[in-house]
Amino acid sequence: MPRGDKSSYTDKQKRKAEHIEEGYEKRGASHAEAERRAWATVNKESGGGNQSGSGRGKKDNHASSSRGGKAHKSGSHEQRSAAARKGWETRRKNGNG
Repeated sequence: MPRGDKSSYTDKQKRKAEHIEEGYEKRGASHAEAERRAWATVNKESGGGNQSGSGRGKKDNHASSSRGGKAHKSGSHEQRSAAARKGWETRRKNGNG
């Protein structure tokens, strides 16, 4: 099987990759980059190609898709607000904004 061959993936995995790819393209990624990211996401969640049939293979881990493209937010709302205020004060003081 040549590299990049998608024949070992189930129809569900192919549909999932197509859906993820569309999302990346809507957010401005090129078609090639969106396709690459989509298949990387499918592979991360399902561990590669699964055999079709009820109860075959491992269950999917949806941790990567549950984030939904959101950036990691560290700290509480108050901590982030304080950091933003501090940055604004520094920029104002230095004349950079």
